[in-house]
Amino acid sequence: MSFIAFLSGVLALLLAPGPTNSLIALSAASDGLRRALRLFPAELAGYLVAVVPLALAGEELASRWPHAGSALTFAAAIWVLVLALRIWRRSAMATGNVQIGPWTVFCTTVLNPKALVVGLVLLPPVASHGFSLRLAVFCAAVVTAAAVWAAGGALTRTRRGPALPPMLLQRIAAGWLGLVSLTLMTQILSA
Repeated sequence: MSFIAFLSGVLALLLAPGPTNSLIALSAASDGLRRALRLFPAELAGYLVAVVPLALAGEELASRWPHAGSALTFAAAIWVLVLALRIWRRSAMATGNVQIGPWTVFCTTVLNPKALVVGLVLLPPVASHGFSLRLAVFCAAVVTAAAVWAAGGALTRTRRGPALPPMLLQRIAAGWLGLVSLTLMTQILSA
């Protein structure tokens, strides 16, 4: 795969709406851009924890356990559903903003199906000459995509706080995460 194709694929994948991006945007919308920035290292660490082992041993694991990808997708769907329910429940109980912590972003990113695509499809084998450069570019793309989503979330704020009521922002995020979970479950059932 050419470098341009790799970069385009990574950016398209990372900029697409998903569970981690939703959490980053919700954090920026609720608490401001500065507080959302603290989540970037957690996202990057989550991707690295998932992607590097997949690049190292993904083909062998897939040949030994052909249903491992489906099992990981199922785990991701359950985790995203739990997040959606948690955010929805908090939106009904709380008058303020929901707090998105680094651990939640890390776990969500580790289970993000995008990591499977990067580790098994987009990154070259670890032993290849271009792996280190492409991994570094991937890391830069993760931070760039997080910044785009955080900026988008921050644009929904006014000087006094969220432009939209926190409950509405949280319900939108929870609804989106529920839809992502349903989509993942549908993919598993149709496979």
